[in-house]
Amino acid sequence: MRCVGTRREENGAGLITESRTTNQVLAVVAALQNRLNASREIAPITLPNCRLIKGIECGSEDIDILPNGLAFISSGLKYPGIKSFAPDKPGEIILMDLNEDNPRAVELRISRGFDLASFNPHGISTYVDKDDTVYLFVVNHPHQKSTVELFKYVEDDNSLVHLKTIQHDLLTSVNDVVAVGPDSFYATNDHYFSDFILMFLEMFLGLTWSNVVYYSPKEVKEVAAGFYSANGINISPDRKFIYIADVFDHNVHVMEKHANWNLTQVKKLQLDTLVDNLSVDPSTGDIWIGCHPNGMKLFYYDPENLPASEVLRIQNILSEEPVVTRIYADNGSVLQGSSVASVYEGKLLIGTVFHRALYCEL
Repeated sequence: MRCVGTRREENGAGLITESRTTNQVLAVVAALQNRLNASREIAPITLPNCRLIKGIECGSEDIDILPNGLAFISSGLKYPGIKSFAPDKPGEIILMDLNEDNPRAVELRISRGFDLASFNPHGISTYVDKDDTVYLFVVNHPHQKSTVELFKYVEDDNSLVHLKTIQHDLLTSVNDVVAVGPDSFYATNDHYFSDFILMFLEMFLGLTWSNVVYYSPKEVKEVAAGFYSANGINISPDRKFIYIADVFDHNVHVMEKHANWNLTQVKKLQLDTLVDNLSVDPSTGDIWIGCHPNGMKLFYYDPENLPASEVLRIQNILSEEPVVTRIYADNGSVLQGSSVASVYEGKLLIGTVFHRALYCEL
């Protein structure tokens, strides 16, 4: 009898343990769906003077515009778990001159010696030196690794001269960079792991192991940590603050930059969308963001249920009441998976992870 009674007790304990395990799994799944905004749908917001940019068919993941109106665009990203319309085509850097009446997309020629076949560009950032030399920093994922490529832009023949490839043990899963010198930058690691399976597990479990790294030839160090997935990064016009987007926590962090390059958090602005790349209007300080209203549609691509696009503008982010305005929203019928929005003198460029790009006159 004791054996029977013991078995019942063990079975009962097993059922309780199984129930707890099931509840824990369900809680993790629910948390993941919340981070992905899996149930969110958006109402469309159209702009009157927009056109899709001819020549950009396979992504325009990040955009950086120089003060003179030259816009650099990274295209052709192949990223684990994300759709690609041209998986075998190398990536490229595209240039648009926004001073033209009808700006065209032109692929920039890259100097010999650089491995174009494995070029897989992600986030980008420009830096104009005191002598007006233009440097372009490009996050690259050759063979699913992470490097930062440093180029010099030669305006005379619309080309990029490759200067060096930057690799470091702290630059493990780089998403975006913001240049703070001719050979120094801040970089976001969107995951702790670089292996795809472990990256997915990290996202599934909701680990906050993502970070921001400062790099210079003399010093490399972690300067901020504790993000679900640090994504876009940029700098304020006065160079005093660094803005960091946490895509899975739906917020933008404002960090004060110190003389030793360390960062301390000033505030965090919570939003209701997955924030990707950040662009800063140099004249107003406004932050423009390409966003993913529903991350589930982005990661689980369904041509019958397309990933949407959304653009936000944040005004006066340092104030007690920043103003957040939805500028553009589309259900994917025009633009799929918006990742960046950049402005120049009344002109707006909206880029995507793997789809097309939109040019608008505001």
